[in-house]
Amino acid sequence: MKKRPELLAPAGNLEKLKMAILYGADAVFIGGQQFGLRSRAGNFGYDEMAEGVAFAHARGAKVYVAANMVTHEGDIDGAGEFFCKLRDIGIDAVIVSDPAMIEVCLTDAPGLPVHLSTQASATNYETLRFWQEEGLERIVLAREVSMEEIKEMKRQVDVEIETFVHGAMCISYSGRCTLSNHMALRDANRGGCAQSCRWKYGFFEADELLTDEMAARDEEPFSMSSVDLAMVRHIPDLVDAGVDSLKIEGRMKSIHYVATVCNVYRQVIDAYCNDPEGFEFNPAWEEEIWKAAQRELATGFYYGVPTENEQLFGKPRAIPQYAFAARVIAYEPTTKIATLEQRNHFRRGEEVEFFGPGFVRFSQRIDELYDESGESLETANQAMMTVRVKVEQPVATDFIMRKRKAGVVNTPVPSPV
Repeated sequence: MKKRPELLAPAGNLEKLKMAILYGADAVFIGGQQFGLRSRAGNFGYDEMAEGVAFAHARGAKVYVAANMVTHEGDIDGAGEFFCKLRDIGIDAVIVSDPAMIEVCLTDAPGLPVHLSTQASATNYETLRFWQEEGLERIVLAREVSMEEIKEMKRQVDVEIETFVHGAMCISYSGRCTLSNHMALRDANRGGCAQSCRWKYGFFEADELLTDEMAARDEEPFSMSSVDLAMVRHIPDLVDAGVDSLKIEGRMKSIHYVATVCNVYRQVIDAYCNDPEGFEFNPAWEEEIWKAAQRELATGFYYGVPTENEQLFGKPRAIPQYAFAARVIAYEPTTKIATLEQRNHFRRGEEVEFFGPGFVRFSQRIDELYDESGESLETANQAMMTVRVKVEQPVATDFIMRKRKAGVVNTPVPSPV
């Protein structure tokens, strides 16, 4: 048996926090209404934080708050009071990058653990040792660090290490970018990133636009955008390297994404840590990952420097095949009727798939569909409407129903590098 690393999941709002924990996360990271880098996420007020902490702690999970903005003059005002409030609410740690903010937290809110954000670009063990001596308990490594460098860090320094294992990558070093500032007057390092690198651009040589040549090769215009990170096949390497926390990116992703990815990584981590000698990777885990909306997948910098194959050039080489259709909000075992909260259009006669925590999954056709009063329906086509469906196997509250996207054929799932 191996020491089990923490599975750390994103939680853009209270619903996502609860779903992440129900689907296997040991901890979640959230944003407050100040000092973070996701101003457009559903950030938490103090009352929501308290509710989230109570929910998490009752289930043995932790809640961290990202306060990792790069501060300018005046940005730090009120930080001491903010950190004290988080400590009193019961937040388990804050994730900070700016040295001044770290100093404020350590000085004004003693007892609140501080984790160094990936924004601080920690890439060597001397840096880890410095921050450990400053009083930090955990270092979130830069995303440009290799597996061999991680092993050397753990040999040299006895401090907790957290690394990203799944989600979006940034074209700029550790997320420190000024493209958004220049092009959209939105400061990426103070929470306003416009994701300029994800836009489509024309590709020029001198004054000649090369899109005609690209069109002949059936490619899209030049893009700076990287594929997403996926270490689902390489959890044994991360565990053996001594990584303490495995982090999933995506506070702005849907509950379908959070639930799917947490569900898979929970299975992989437990399978390897419980029986490392007998561990075999189950291809169904990777197939499940591809049912959530995301870009193509690769292993980032863990095993070498990414090449053009890890950039989103040309036509998509893989397309997620399923859409989030509904969430189960009640189930009657005697009638086998599930009450659903609709999230995307579906209809009678359609093939759907239900899944729940513990990698429970089954497919069926919707043969019976009713409104709240029991009247038969042909379609569930109103956002967030409540409907009732006859299910073929037991479900539970917070199970998710999804359906195959129209026009998407079943293609082989490409493996991350």
